[in-house]
Amino acid sequence: MGTFIIKGGSSLKGEIKPQGAKNESLQVLCAVLLTPEKLRIQNIPEIGDVKCLMQILKNLGVSIKKNGIGDYTFQAKNINIEYLNTKKFREYGKSIRGSIMIAGPLLARFGKVCIPIPGGDRIGRRRLDAHLTGLRLLGSNIHYDNESKYFDLRIINKNSLTGEYILMEEASITGTANVIMAATLAKGKTTIYNAACEPYIQQLCKLLNKMGAKIKGIGSNLINIIGVKELGGCTHTILPDMVEIGSWIGLAAITCSEIRIKNVSWKNLGIVPNTFQKMGIKLEKDKDNIYIPSQKYYKIKKSLNNVILTISDAPWPGLTPDLLSILTVVATQAKGSVLIHQKMFESRLFFVDKLIEMGAQIILCDPHRATVIGLNHKSPLRGSILNSPDIRAGISLLIAALSAKGTSIIKNIEQIDRGYENIDQRLRVLGADIIRMK
Repeated sequence: MGTFIIKGGSSLKGEIKPQGAKNESLQVLCAVLLTPEKLRIQNIPEIGDVKCLMQILKNLGVSIKKNGIGDYTFQAKNINIEYLNTKKFREYGKSIRGSIMIAGPLLARFGKVCIPIPGGDRIGRRRLDAHLTGLRLLGSNIHYDNESKYFDLRIINKNSLTGEYILMEEASITGTANVIMAATLAKGKTTIYNAACEPYIQQLCKLLNKMGAKIKGIGSNLINIIGVKELGGCTHTILPDMVEIGSWIGLAAITCSEIRIKNVSWKNLGIVPNTFQKMGIKLEKDKDNIYIPSQKYYKIKKSLNNVILTISDAPWPGLTPDLLSILTVVATQAKGSVLIHQKMFESRLFFVDKLIEMGAQIILCDPHRATVIGLNHKSPLRGSILNSPDIRAGISLLIAALSAKGTSIIKNIEQIDRGYENIDQRLRVLGADIIRMK
């Protein structure tokens, strides 16, 4: 396992450009399986999860040509569906959550698919009901083999899936993506209500429409899809990653740094900037950039009725849960207190034990809630030996280490690499003292 050695406590300065969005990339890469035509996808981040999914596609028979940095052309012309039954696929499929999204495209195009229970972050129970129920309503049988831990899906009608009204019991992002992709090749009309409507889903729908799909209601939670017989190729550019943008904002605040984040696509950030402003962090809109000036302190704003500020996650246009770990770290050096409420995943806040060891004042109320009492930079965090449990906790501990007094060691950094591209190199450009050890 790799390790980061970090000497913290110094301010940083400079410009940074966010990578392409991890979550959008995983959805869009699965969509290449819907057509035998060429798709060119630009701004793909060079991160662990994306590399893993691209290897799955390659092993399935997808032709992949690299045109430049983050720029690839895909063609799923000769697919070997039997690869899904191999040990190699089981290993790759279990390593990332995004592997589940190959199910919809392969089922719609080839009539059958088998997939293992996907892997990914250990942040609590992550159900597959939204995926499986949606695909079943479109006309698929679903069989689960308890011994192999595999799901086997086959179209009941040998010709194709059939459009249906689908009321999703949760606004699952990956579940919505899976069902949308399958429905594009189904016969008739599909209506998905309570659909996720994050910018990543909107981008997927725009891509599919460019490929020839007929999708309406993009950006809402009511999606209507008229199935088509086939889809074609096109070119698509992935949005900048809003979670990484939030990571840079949090880093700038807690290290009292001056950072300009370039080309952030403001219109797709939703309430992310406003949430950091509630923490007292100054940030300015400069064309399509975010400028964060150096601040000696930032004061948490109270709610209008003068109660402690509560920051919680919610489906879009609410706050993405991926930013709560970062906001928790930022709050440790704020002036004031905040209640962090992680509604979706019951294990994501457990990493606060490490922050407490570093000197943070945090009360873990229960698996979903933590009260953070800010230290207002009067008592800096202390360097420590840390372990990265998942992508978002990992980057949060890295931000904490960069603000801490002394040296920190972060182990299991492969978790951070799954979601952040060349993070140590990019931090050194800003002046960070960080070394990667293998």
